[in-house]
Amino acid sequence: MTVMKRPLLNRRLAEFGTTIFAEMSALATRTGSINLGQGFPDTDGPDEIREAAVRALREGHGNQYPPGPGIPELRTAVAEHQQRRYGLAYDPDTEVLVTAGATEAIAAALLALVEPGDEVIALEPYYDSYAACIAMAGGTRVPVTLRPHDGAFALDLDELRAAVTGRTRLILLNTPHNPTGTVLTPAELTAIAELAQERDLLVVTDEVYEHLVYDDAVHVPLASLPGMRERTVTIGSAGKTYSFTGWKVGWATGTRELVTAVRTAKQYLTYVSAGPFQSAIAEALRLPDAYYDGLRADLQRKRDLLGDGLRAAGFEVYQPRGTYFITTDITPFGEKDAHAFCRTLPERCGVVAIPNSVFYDDPDAGRTQVRFAFCKRTVVLQEAVERLGRLAR
Repeated sequence: MTVMKRPLLNRRLAEFGTTIFAEMSALATRTGSINLGQGFPDTDGPDEIREAAVRALREGHGNQYPPGPGIPELRTAVAEHQQRRYGLAYDPDTEVLVTAGATEAIAAALLALVEPGDEVIALEPYYDSYAACIAMAGGTRVPVTLRPHDGAFALDLDELRAAVTGRTRLILLNTPHNPTGTVLTPAELTAIAELAQERDLLVVTDEVYEHLVYDDAVHVPLASLPGMRERTVTIGSAGKTYSFTGWKVGWATGTRELVTAVRTAKQYLTYVSAGPFQSAIAEALRLPDAYYDGLRADLQRKRDLLGDGLRAAGFEVYQPRGTYFITTDITPFGEKDAHAFCRTLPERCGVVAIPNSVFYDDPDAGRTQVRFAFCKRTVVLQEAVERLGRLAR
């Protein structure tokens, strides 16, 4: 048998193995634990939207290839949503692109806009696909770390400015931010916008949690700030807002030139996807404000329920202002390895969580951080809180 001298896996992906989400979800299944690791709801979204998908299937809407950019009804609904919510005007025919979830939108944007040798700044801890997509594009990842401050995570704007070099092509921004729950303020976004214009940078903004903000937090799209529409690709998704994560319906908005570039890469990834679900999400985007208000109120109650339980169990809790994740610190338990902690947590109390260290370039930066998801039924969270209480006992 001939031995291959060269590794089979592309060297750009050599540092990436199975995602932490697959590993920890498998652990939850194997141990019968409550899975507060992977960020998916344990109930479906609105009945009328699910029925809209069934109706589309029965009536043959999208059962064959839909148009490459997405069906016109969904592109129009996305444009209306951006106009109604944020005053952002996009042409649904040329400035909106439907994708296989936000993950594909991120991949297509980076493959389209980044060339080998370009530097891409990303806020860490970051969603794990960011690193892989930057690598696949041949870019160099430059992390800027959000650090704990006064019970939450904060961006150091001076550190961000210092990270920009003559090779920087793009800033990959995520707000509301997964996994920390940080929501960048208008002042922070204004500073980022000024930096992007001063240094002639593109920005890709992942805004999939745009409707999941709490307390006094307000989501402000970077593209809505002066001078940013022409240099920003904004990414949205139906999964987090409507609790149909398996449908994988996302979108990218931007100028005709930016969207054309992203579409050029996207057409060679999935080409099209989720035909009947696109019709249903077009209807979802037109749900009344009461739906979004109810969603936020429900998730804020769940955040507080789990957060209080985690504090009572002994964790240090960083209060999130957005998303449906809570980041904690395990140092009060006298432990310093979040990965080891998460692997033994099912045995100790029957709960699965995610170690934040996998979301950092420097694992030591998040060595003691653990993320929990609260997008679950109240009864499940109550049971999880009861189980986590064993750590205090």
